[in-house]
This record gives sequence, structure tokens and C-alpha cells, in this order.
Amino acid sequence: MDKVLVITGPTGVGKTKVSIEVADILKGEIISCDSRQIYRGMDIGTAKPRKDQRKKVLHHLLDLAFPDQKFSAADYAKEAKKKIKDVIKKGKIPVVVGGSGLYLRALCKGFFKGPKGDERIRRKLKKEMESFGKNYLYLKLKQIDPEAALRIHPNDEHRIIRALEVYELTGKKISQFQKEGEYEPEEFKFIKFGLTLKRDKLYQRIDQRVDQMIKDGLLEEVKQLKKMGYSPELLPLRTFGYKELFSYLGGKIDLEEAIELIKLNTHHYAKRQITWFKKEKDIIWLDAEKNNLVSEIVQIFSKNA
Repeated sequence: MDKVLVITGPTGVGKTKVSIEVADILKGEIISCDSRQIYRGMDIGTAKPRKDQRKKVLHHLLDLAFPDQKFSAADYAKEAKKKIKDVIKKGKIPVVVGGSGLYLRALCKGFFKGPKGDERIRRKLKKEMESFGKNYLYLKLKQIDPEAALRIHPNDEHRIIRALEVYELTGKKISQFQKEGEYEPEEFKFIKFGLTLKRDKLYQRIDQRVDQMIKDGLLEEVKQLKKMGYSPELLPLRTFGYKELFSYLGGKIDLEEAIELIKLNTHHYAKRQITWFKKEKDIIWLDAEKNNLVSEIVQIFSKNA
């Protein structure tokens, strides 16, 4: 079975720099596993690798869709598997890099074979959402299946509705199906490394990165997206870094407040990522500030390979 190296961890931990050094040593190519970096025009706010970094090591699965196009975890898994095979055919090592837990799970494990959808139930749930607001269904899911709610973003209407639909159809939580369900057979052996930092240091890095993003022109990027006609209600733009600046441009908050909210919401996202990845049993966790971090990843992977 062909081996694939994975580098994951929370946002701001330093995955990009480490992965480029690792891929350079192993003569590998990087496959992004980031649910926001797939969108065009969202470069600064998603911390896409810079041009010089992409020149040093070839990167794949960036800029696959426009912000108003739907792109699911299943779509990602399909594209990522194709790209992994292409990289292996070239005699190179695929290095999957990113912190999108659902995308990574879709790639490594696939999806459980759950019950077929029921249009009647979906219509009923959508009516509830229209009547009582977007947050109503999410709070309902929190009561029924808190584990699933932790993994699903409050703005992800599609996945919230699907989780509630599964429960109404079967009386069984979707999180339970995901633990017990049948999955596709594995095509590759994924050797996963997770980068970790003490919480205060991670938040400090996040705050510094947000300040740098503002200096690099994040506000101008959001203005450009608005000028292109993209609605702030689109799912990719209802994420940290974008929703706050759209609020600022809409006159709802001032710029200083928007920047502080970006930092706070990014902290919350990093916390959710850490909670998600702690449940993954096959990740080798390493301190992101370790002196010989890159050589240790290369050594462990080479032994396993």
C-alpha cells in the first residue's frame, strides 16, 4: 500500500513552513487539505502559501472553486485521491497538509453508509429554519447530538439538516452512525503528524498572523470580493477573517472591533480543531517549536515507509 505523509493541527501552528521543508527534503509535492483555500480570491484571509513557497514545492488543490460554488468534503476526497495517485505515479511523496478535520477524515476514511435522504423531512427542517432563524436548527442539533454539533459549523446548514434528518429517520445520532458505520476500504497508508503548541503561544501566533494579514491587505481582499458581487451570506465568506470585515464594510462595527473579533473567532476555531483532532487516535503529536521537528518527521515517515 502506498504511503502518504499528513501534517495537520490547528490554524496558526506553523503547518505551512514545516510541510514545505519536509516536502523539499523528501522530494514530495503538497496536497492542500484546507476547506477555505480551495476558493479563488480568498488568499490572504486563508493564509494560502505564497508564490515563492509554491515555487519551492509544488502545491495542489488550491483555487479549485469560486466562493459561490458548492464544494463538499466528498468532492475534496475525490480530487485529493486523484492527485495523490498522480504524485505517486511521478515517483514522488504526497504530503497532505491542512487543518480541516472533516476533509482529512473524508480522504483517509471516507463516509459512513447512512440512510437515504428524505425530501419531506428536509423540507420540514428548512421551513423551521425560515420560521425561527438559522440558529434554531443548530441549537436543536446541540440538544439531540452535542458531539455532532461540536464538529459542524453553526453556519453549515446542509450538514445540520442532514444530521437532524438522520436522527428523525432512524432515532439514532449521526455521530453514532459515524462511529459504527461501514466505510470504504483504505487505498493508502496515511502516516499522520499533528503539530501542537501551548494554548497561550498558539493564540499569540494567531494574533500576530491576523495583524500581518491586515498589513498584507486583507481588507482590500474583502473589498474586492464585495466588488465582484459575492454575498457575505455565502458559506465560505461567513468564516473568520471575512465575516468580520464584511460587517465593518456594512457599517455594523468599526475596524478595530472587526480585527479583535477576527482574533477571537480564530481562537475559537483553533480550539474546535484541537478538540476534533484529539479524538483521532492515529496522529503522532509533535511540539511545533521542537528544534529537530522537520528531521524527526522525515525520520519517522522514512522508517514507516
